[in-house]
Amino acid sequence: MGTPQTEAMGLSRGARQARVLLVEDDRELAEEIQNDLTLRGYSVRHAATGPEGLAEASRHSFELLIIDRMLPELDGLSIIETLRSEGVTTPVLVLSALDAVDDRVRGLKAGGDDYLCKPFAFAELAARAEALLRRPQQGRETILKVGPLKLDLITREAWRGERAIELLPTEFKILAYLMRRAGTVVTRDMMLEDVWHYRFLPQTNVVDVHIGKLRRKIDAPDEEPMLLSIRGAGFMLRDPG
Repeated sequence: MGTPQTEAMGLSRGARQARVLLVEDDRELAEEIQNDLTLRGYSVRHAATGPEGLAEASRHSFELLIIDRMLPELDGLSIIETLRSEGVTTPVLVLSALDAVDDRVRGLKAGGDDYLCKPFAFAELAARAEALLRRPQQGRETILKVGPLKLDLITREAWRGERAIELLPTEFKILAYLMRRAGTVVTRDMMLEDVWHYRFLPQTNVVDVHIGKLRRKIDAPDEEPMLLSIRGAGFMLRDPG
């Protein structure tokens, strides 16, 4: 069995120097993975909690995400689902001590690209990482369209017709969420759970405040309204055509 140094010689140029985010709360295991991948030519950043991992993945560009399923504060599958809803298409390798078929299926349905059960050999983790880096990035939705409204999930740009719309990060998340549910009513509780990830729903007007700001951006005074308030129910994004 070769050492990480000698095995790294066989890695493809595309895999070497790739930026990797490792989200793992077991610090000893995280250090071993980080050291091993670094010796193999990867640039690895480590996050020890779910919220920290989500923030890193949302703010910075990586070629690969390695995410533990069971994390404090925010679990790995919730991180992946959130990133996919934000348009992040980076390949994800899920690490988990849960090895039942149903658990693997949940990991893949959440948006994971591969699932590796603990304990594992570092050589297998490296091989799976390289395979994901070689995989063409295709098949994931990158442009959302509802009538004249278009949202690019990669460049994070938005337009209504020819008019560009400047969106803040939370406004971008809300709009992507509504566009994926266009023509259906979305409740405040749904948005608090799915966009803000509240586990216990507070009494707050944060949804209404952000919807108000977003509406002023996507519905100009001379344009047919697209973002509607449904009395007693919630909100709906509709195609004005």
